Amino acid sequence: MKLTKTLMATTALTLAGTTAIADGHMASEMTIVSWGGAYSASQQAAYHDPYAEMTGVTIINDESSSEAVAKLRAMNEAGNVTWDVVDVVAADAIRLCDEGLALEINHDEQLAPGDDGSTASEDFGDLIVSDCFIPQIVYSTTAGYRTDLVGDTPPTSICAMFDLDTYPGNRSLEKNPINNMEWALLCDGVAAEDVYDVLETDEGIAQAFAKLDTIKDNVVWWSAGADTPQLLADGEVVMGTTYNGRLFSLIEEQNQPVGMLWDAQVFDLDGWIIPTGLSPEREARALDYVRFATDTQRLADQAKYISYGPARASSAPLVGKHATLGIDMAQHMPTDPENAKNTFLYNYEWWADYRDDLDAKFQAWLAQ
Repeated sequence: MKLTKTLMATTALTLAGTTAIADGHMASEMTIVSWGGAYSASQQAAYHDPYAEMTGVTIINDESSSEAVAKLRAMNEAGNVTWDVVDVVAADAIRLCDEGLALEINHDEQLAPGDDGSTASEDFGDLIVSDCFIPQIVYSTTAGYRTDLVGDTPPTSICAMFDLDTYPGNRSLEKNPINNMEWALLCDGVAAEDVYDVLETDEGIAQAFAKLDTIKDNVVWWSAGADTPQLLADGEVVMGTTYNGRLFSLIEEQNQPVGMLWDAQVFDLDGWIIPTGLSPEREARALDYVRFATDTQRLADQAKYISYGPARASSAPLVGKHATLGIDMAQHMPTDPENAKNTFLYNYEWWADYRDDLDAKFQAWLAQ
């Protein structure tokens, strides 16, 4: 039997831990910002649709997460924050929190406890990297390649990206320094444990750009997660980097002739922040939504649609089969032991400190 609208509203408010006592105390519309493509589709199915059905709220999707820091800075400057919940990578969450642009969260009071009886902070553990960050997934940035364009020896190393002799043709790389600088140094002989120390020096930055120079003329630069899958599907690049879940969709759901290269995949965290500067009604709605969307079951549900590992420990045992394909999803996660044999550990705190400076240097290098 369905709950009445009043009872649903009261239940949702109680779950959120807010002081409001009726649905009228929460905004009836919210804008949720994410990354688009297969990832946003997984959120729509796992979070947005069930939440909208439960509460009657209207959810507007925005796909501007790649520009979240710049846009939230501009909104704050203008005194007009139009976003309610924003999906960001951990390093950007740290920056936004440090700048006072993201709301600080009491994770144990404002998020749901784990289904196993754990508190939220115990369940998320070390993935809570900022007082403003609400973890959602563990994902990786990795490479895909056209199986019909690489000859008889498919690539096994990320350094194939820099090997134009063995694998001629265009590549796609993200249009920012993150991951590209690390892979460039790894493939120029720098040990993984030394990469960030080297990148702190002018000589190390120059070394990374020199390695990227060797393929610069063959690179198609992307800014949206859906770009590389489309470029691979169209045969416009022989290989390219993107998020592992996008490649899963391309390979398993779309049956494209594409292979996954897990070597030196870069683990990262993704999650929600709530901007500061919202009205009390909008803030209450945002808090209610993130409590629902990050509980044990909802995070496990997202893994039915895309191969990202849920951030809660209590969600992992609930990860099962793909919602439509019926295949076991565990083996497609970046955290699967077979896939994680040679993982590069992304240092989000380092990038939070150095991102603005390296962004400027990267853009200057692109313009050369």
